Amino acid sequence: MEVRKPHIKSIPYEEFKDNEGLEKIVEELHEGGVNVVVGSLDQVINWGRSNSLWSLTFATSCCGIEFMAVGCARYDFARFGFEVTRNSPRQADLIMCAGTITYKMAPAFKRLYDEMADPKYVVAVGGCAISGGPFKSSYHVVRGIGEIVPVDVYIPGCPPRPEAILYGMMQLQRKVKVEKFFGGANHKMNAEEKSAAMKPIVVTEVPEDFDPKQPLEEKEGEA
Repeated sequence: MEVRKPHIKSIPYEEFKDNEGLEKIVEELHEGGVNVVVGSLDQVINWGRSNSLWSLTFATSCCGIEFMAVGCARYDFARFGFEVTRNSPRQADLIMCAGTITYKMAPAFKRLYDEMADPKYVVAVGGCAISGGPFKSSYHVVRGIGEIVPVDVYIPGCPPRPEAILYGMMQLQRKVKVEKFFGGANHKMNAEEKSAAMKPIVVTEVPEDFDPKQPLEEKEGEA
């Protein structure tokens, strides 16, 4: 994670950047059996946010069945902190749009998105939510929710398997973890950083070595 150069009146930046004394103190505490973790406040906040993503219930067609399957015992996305679904946009962190969006439904969908508090995210599940799916030539179906709201993660499939939904949500976790809560995507980010942060993640396929039963941190440690 990038750390911006701080400006502190009472401490020159060269002295602030010198962490040898701090590292020595941490080592002494570790030798004494004290567990010490050194990091930024952004990392702590984003760790909590990424592992407690509350989804707004918004399943309009058959992809919703796959979303229900992910919540059941076989896949159990409660292990990642995704199990809390809310019926109010004011209590939700993301909209997981699982299904077809018609032009009649589009204003309600946009209104729910607008009522969500920042930071907020959108996950498009299935071909209908991404591009209209088999109904894209129909007069009444929106050709992808990207025409209505900005989408963070695309999970293709008709419908996508539960493993794909888990993998897509883990990609959203990674996106949340690199944000800067104090001056980030939803606050004071410059144009270049905002463009990079708003770039959607497309889940084209699930890696062969992906194991939904293995926590995200362990897989990153192995890499």
